[in-house]
Amino acid sequence: MRVVLDSNILLSALINPHGVPAQLIVAWREQRYALVTSIEQLVELGEVARRPVLRARIIPARVGRFIRDLHHFAEVLRRLPRVDRSIAWADNFLLAMAQIGKADYLVSGDQRGVLTLLTHGSTHIVRAREMIDVLGIKPPSAPAKRKRRR
Repeated sequence: MRVVLDSNILLSALINPHGVPAQLIVAWREQRYALVTSIEQLVELGEVARRPVLRARIIPARVGRFIRDLHHFAEVLRRLPRVDRSIAWADNFLLAMAQIGKADYLVSGDQRGVLTLLTHGSTHIVRAREMIDVLGIKPPSAPAKRKRRR
């Protein structure tokens, strides 16, 4: 199975190592699917991770190691076709990656962007939790709430 993960999913995995996006990264590392990415996405990850709001939440060295792992162990596409289908123009490169990378799934958290399309060619566009279901992974349980002391 071939999968494209939206940059927001990749960044979410770095921010919260216990969330659903992080489980998708673990599944990729366990070779449960082939991850398709591109030079454009790797550059975008580095740039977005440097924004002040994210630098406070993600250790820069961890981002660097993650991008290096993606570059070495994912399928990195070098040239993407022009695609103009998403209402969020910045997401068109994801559709191009799915198209040229022959992805079965594109996983996103952007509810106003590519998720509204549902499919692109033969690629299913789903949320992270749906992809967890496709992979047959048990989602993380919510942390137990503590009772307040009076």
